[in-house]
Amino acid sequence: MSDLPSLLQPLLGLLLITALAWGLSEDRRAVRPRLVIGALALQLLLAVVLLKLPAAKGFFLGLNQLVLAIQAATQEGTAMVFGYLGGGPLPFDLVRPENSFVLAFRALPLLLVISALSALLFHWRILPLVVQGFAWVLRRTLGTGGPLGLAAAANVFVGMTEAPLLIRPYLAGLSRSALFGVMTCGMATVAGTVMFLYAGILGPVIPDAMGHILTASLINAPAALLIAGLLVPETRDAAAADPVPIVPETNSAMDAITRGTLDAIPLWLNIIAMLVVMVALVGIFNQVLGLLPDVAGAPLTAQRALGWAMAPVVWLIGIPWAEATTAGALMGVKMILNELIAYLQLAALPNGALSERSALIMTYALCGFANFGSLGILIGGLGAMAPQRRPEIVGLGMKSILAGTLATLMTGAVVAMLI
Repeated sequence: MSDLPSLLQPLLGLLLITALAWGLSEDRRAVRPRLVIGALALQLLLAVVLLKLPAAKGFFLGLNQLVLAIQAATQEGTAMVFGYLGGGPLPFDLVRPENSFVLAFRALPLLLVISALSALLFHWRILPLVVQGFAWVLRRTLGTGGPLGLAAAANVFVGMTEAPLLIRPYLAGLSRSALFGVMTCGMATVAGTVMFLYAGILGPVIPDAMGHILTASLINAPAALLIAGLLVPETRDAAAADPVPIVPETNSAMDAITRGTLDAIPLWLNIIAMLVVMVALVGIFNQVLGLLPDVAGAPLTAQRALGWAMAPVVWLIGIPWAEATTAGALMGVKMILNELIAYLQLAALPNGALSERSALIMTYALCGFANFGSLGILIGGLGAMAPQRRPEIVGLGMKSILAGTLATLMTGAVVAMLI
């Protein structure tokens, strides 16, 4: 299979992803052309502004400096609490530097600091203002209702269960399409807390990693609204009264910091537990596959099998065919396990496994929560907020994984057209 020109290949992928979502639609006649045209235009505009303008590049550099500053400050805390495991001075001579980085005590504690800072910004009413600005843009460009627009904007910064809290009073009355849009936005974006974690992981291999992760989450928002609107079109007037953000009740800045820190502890422990279990399960599965005869001169593994299945898909978003199996394996790991493991594997790839361009495209294509673990979180969270809609939420669950995956792939294709 020969590679198409760098522009035509992802353009073909962008069109085919859109066509696939339309073909799987619950009501193809109800699809609104304004949504399709507006969402595609907004994705391209965001990508051009954030990737091509010198001011945006400077903003990325500023974010990277912020990441480094926050990481350095976090390491001061981890070094005091965990000693050399958290980045403090070693009490022995270092023989194997590649094994000196302890993920649980070096990278993951950053979640605690960012969660505290996010809670503080909510207490000061800064983040709600930012979120409302994004909601204003989405309402006027895509014709989405205010509640869905606000949830989509909030998902750029907070998680799939935190964002719907901002529109909790509206969840019971949302249309089926708007409810699915909320679910898809949760699956297609990543929370602000883990953006810093992913940027820290990818920093050594992806220049301006934080800027790219943030850009991906921004572009994924209109992509999610487009895919959701194609799969489950709006059949009633989506316009609604502007929602009022529900800011967490905190008595003081210190109260906000305390609550934000404590709220992040379960997230930290869950990530550690899931990493241990998921990596172990992959190891067990690979051992079982190892009992089978070698394929193409090498033992069969889950990663190789997933790579073959996803290779044509990632080729469509701009990955050269020679690298498609490697990139496809990352996409498969992200869908079956989670994006954190996929980013860890991307950062650990040997030199030459992916070109710089392909690694950047995959950074965007992997940037979303669409996996089976997230589905349980989404159903549990939304079901508790709107129990009367629980059967509908459960029924749309598997479709939301598909929609979130298609949205991040679409973002990968858009970025591939510009780099």
